[in-house]
Amino acid sequence: MQAEAAQITATERISLGSQGRRLAGPALAVGLAGLAAGFGLGWLRDDGLKHFFHSYLLNYCFFLSLSLGGMFFVLIQHVTRAGWSVSVRRLAEILAANIFWLTVLVLPLVVPVLLGNSALYRWNDPAAVAGSELLQVKTPYLNPAFFGVRALVYFLVWWCLGRYYLGRSVQQDVSGDPELTIRMERRSPAALILFAVTVTFAAFDWLMSLEPEWFSTIYGVYFFSGAVVGGLATLILAAIGLQAAGYLRDSITTEHYHDLGKLLFAFVVFWGYIAFSQYMLIWYANIPEETTWYLARQSGPWVWLSLVLLFSHLLIPFFGLLSREAKRRKAILGFWAAWLLAAHWLDLYYLVMPSLCGGRLPLGAIDACLLVGVGGIYAAGVFRVASACALVPQRDPRLAESLAFENI
Repeated sequence: MQAEAAQITATERISLGSQGRRLAGPALAVGLAGLAAGFGLGWLRDDGLKHFFHSYLLNYCFFLSLSLGGMFFVLIQHVTRAGWSVSVRRLAEILAANIFWLTVLVLPLVVPVLLGNSALYRWNDPAAVAGSELLQVKTPYLNPAFFGVRALVYFLVWWCLGRYYLGRSVQQDVSGDPELTIRMERRSPAALILFAVTVTFAAFDWLMSLEPEWFSTIYGVYFFSGAVVGGLATLILAAIGLQAAGYLRDSITTEHYHDLGKLLFAFVVFWGYIAFSQYMLIWYANIPEETTWYLARQSGPWVWLSLVLLFSHLLIPFFGLLSREAKRRKAILGFWAAWLLAAHWLDLYYLVMPSLCGGRLPLGAIDACLLVGVGGIYAAGVFRVASACALVPQRDPRLAESLAFENI
């Protein structure tokens, strides 16, 4: 197919425009209402807002991981000079550029730490530090000031990466300059390194330090693998939803869904590999300081959650996505994408909530309210970003290749 024949048709709807801005308002209102309800329920529990902070961290990391997964997709497409993905890459760029709202949403986690609150992180309690020699050793790293500085660095890196790649891509929509693509490709290897380092240490800071006397050197990779699964699932559902609403019907084809499905399947396997590697090494070494984290998750009701996670995040979707047909039919692929988004949330619940209550599953209305609250504000940000640009790179030099792409 000639490049001139493989162009976006004049009747193709490729921009949300004012529709995106209209959707952002109700999403923001729902989000604020959810946050207010979650905070109110947390206050009524009279536990020093411990449940509220743990649930907020869980849901915040869930939606943050979707943007990080989208950012990884953008970077890996540029570093490999991929042509097939151009039609869907803008959706990932929009997710990655939604960092501003996430920067605002992280404040309820960072500010209390800076003010000395220890409801979430035990290492911020002077009495706990005084009673633990290991925490005293970790104090140069685990202290409020350095915690806040690192969070600032993470978001500065992510904001710069998200805005840079979306900004250059949108600039190319106007100018058609192929040099912009070359620049993005050349900067992608360094960007991937920055991405890897910041995501790893953010996982250490916000999630692993919930139980500060325990550590795992591949914890950051574990979080990353789940983030990519969540990001890919979100891309698939976003594409399906947009096409159902009449957008991008010709730009995103069965061939693109097929490759997105293959990537989703690959990272489901990768998540399982990392999860097993972490568990196997700690189990085999059988060092008390390392096994405590898993012991809490293999006793009481948590052992059942561990089994549910094993089946829902790995074994069942592995067989569900294995066939070619599952990746090429939107209904089936969309089902597994939604399934894996739910499993990814459950995975983060498994990481966060045992540090709150080891003897029971503290699942309740607070968690639902904060899922809606953080999700509503996150969705409002996505709609705002999407309304300001086209939903597909219109003059990318590899657009024709993407529109004509076929799996062999």
